Amino acid sequence: MNIKLALLKGDGIGPEIVDSACLVLDKVAEKYGHKIEYKSYLAGGCAIDATGVPLPEETLQGCLDSDSVLLGAVGGPKWDTLPGNLRPEKALLGVRKGLELYANLRPAKLYGALAERCPLRVTDGFDILIVRELTGGIYFGENGRREGKYGPEAYDTESYSITEIERIGRVSFDAAMKRGKKLTSIDKANILETSRLWRETMHRLSAEYPEVEYSDMLVDNAAMQLIRNPAQFDVIVTSNMFGDILSDEASQLTGSIGMLPSASLGEGTRGMYEPIHGSAPDIAGKGIANPIATILSVAMMLRYSFSLSKEADDIEAAVEKALDGGFLTADLGGTLNNAQVTAKIIEFIV
Repeated sequence: MNIKLALLKGDGIGPEIVDSACLVLDKVAEKYGHKIEYKSYLAGGCAIDATGVPLPEETLQGCLDSDSVLLGAVGGPKWDTLPGNLRPEKALLGVRKGLELYANLRPAKLYGALAERCPLRVTDGFDILIVRELTGGIYFGENGRREGKYGPEAYDTESYSITEIERIGRVSFDAAMKRGKKLTSIDKANILETSRLWRETMHRLSAEYPEVEYSDMLVDNAAMQLIRNPAQFDVIVTSNMFGDILSDEASQLTGSIGMLPSASLGEGTRGMYEPIHGSAPDIAGKGIANPIATILSVAMMLRYSFSLSKEADDIEAAVEKALDGGFLTADLGGTLNNAQVTAKIIEFIV
């Protein structure tokens, strides 16, 4: 297979972890006879510095012309004082919107080798898939500033259509059918009208999937239940903002946010794949960033965009062997640097 891949390395540790992931992808491609064509584009803070905008037209077009997109991380204190429409994070929103990527899949798995790193000391482990709606909700609603009763005020508006809820709902039910056939929908239906519509729509969809054990849970309870007993969850589906928050909470239960990959998908096969962590400017350039989340994102890409399950399995198995062997970066309690961990993972792909 020939794969045309757009690279958005971004800021901070982004270039380091993307380069590591590409080395692993090259190894798998060599093993199975695939050809990968890479092309890098500017996005985020580096794009602002070079062009004055976080997402140049050339970058979005390059993503549209590619088979899939691999992103590192964007942002950093250097750009924190910019107005909202020029923040590096606008690049992410722009790519997701431009590629019509409405479903964000964020797996959170506790590996046996990292059980001691879990702050809960979970003995049985857990394997959760969080499905986050990605192009609607409060992040994309009407916003601004105005004069209010008590002076200047700011506002952000959340809205969801039935169509938006149905399509993310179907993604989550389909995912549950391929896993443990258990789905929990997270909302705030006791307060928010958008959540009441969300719940009504999910209930209607659940009738089409009788094999899936479906339940609702309020978001504040869900935050507690993730701490109390994460193993109770299989697939979670929720709105844009709730998914953003809960997936970061879940990441800390895995031992390090450096372990969590993600996939952003739409109607077709093209997706954007990225680690869920940030650009970590404090360690950028030191060669110590954990590359595993980005490497696992490549495995997700192979599975979801290209239906290359064996290749994805090889990467995931190599990561687990590296962890079991104690080949860890500092965030996991180890002493190896980025390049050394990457080399070990490549070594285990045979």
